[in-house]
Amino acid sequence: MVKILFAGPSLHGASPADERGIRRRAPAAQGDLQSAVLEGATVIGLVDGLYESIAAVWHKEILFALSQGVHVLGAASLGALRAAECHGFGMVPIGEVARRYIEGTLDDDAAVAQLHAPAELGFQPVTEALVDCAPAIAALEAAGLVDAGEAARLIASAERLFFKDRTWSAVLRGAGIGGARAQEALRRLKDRRTSVKRQDALRLVAAMAAMPDERADPRPAFAVSPTQAWQRTMDASRDALATLPGGIVTFL
Repeated sequence: MVKILFAGPSLHGASPADERGIRRRAPAAQGDLQSAVLEGATVIGLVDGLYESIAAVWHKEILFALSQGVHVLGAASLGALRAAECHGFGMVPIGEVARRYIEGTLDDDAAVAQLHAPAELGFQPVTEALVDCAPAIAALEAAGLVDAGEAARLIASAERLFFKDRTWSAVLRGAGIGGARAQEALRRLKDRRTSVKRQDALRLVAAMAAMPDERADPRPAFAVSPTQAWQRTMDASRDALATLPGGIVTFL
């Protein structure tokens, strides 16, 4: 029995989750959640996930986890998106980003996307997620470094940029702010960085730590249809787990 957390850039630099009895893993790709279920997970926390160049976590594996009594929580990034989409089936949304997706005040999945370094560098963020830009720009305005008009231009600049290009230097340049003022703004952003994604991810870790290390009983009253595509992914997960120490712990 184990609690498994999938996280990367949203928790870069945070204390290791295993200090709270949670096994922390890299951002999830398609099949990782169903593998966690077969491995014996009781609680799954989904924060960061892979996409674009690899298939993302699909909804069916979340429903499979829930159908097996696994508690599934989502926050901050891909986890917030999936929690907004699956909370009606029992996935637990955590934090502001998930709340905004559910309410509809946030509807762009690219708002949580960001470029990051590989695992060897701790998944360090390389670009800024759009959901983190507004609070940071508001802090610059509160500090008197930009006025209201410049803050509005900074927001517009951040929204125009593709997520792989959205660095603070590019945001400031797009808003027409340069020279010494840009350097001071960059220094403030580095020293007093506010990240909604990070705050939500830490809330999810705290929620996971507080949950009992056991599956729900009774289980939800729905089942996952065993389509051919689903069976292929299940077979692949079982084959991969069979080579690991401990093998498969299944409650099917």
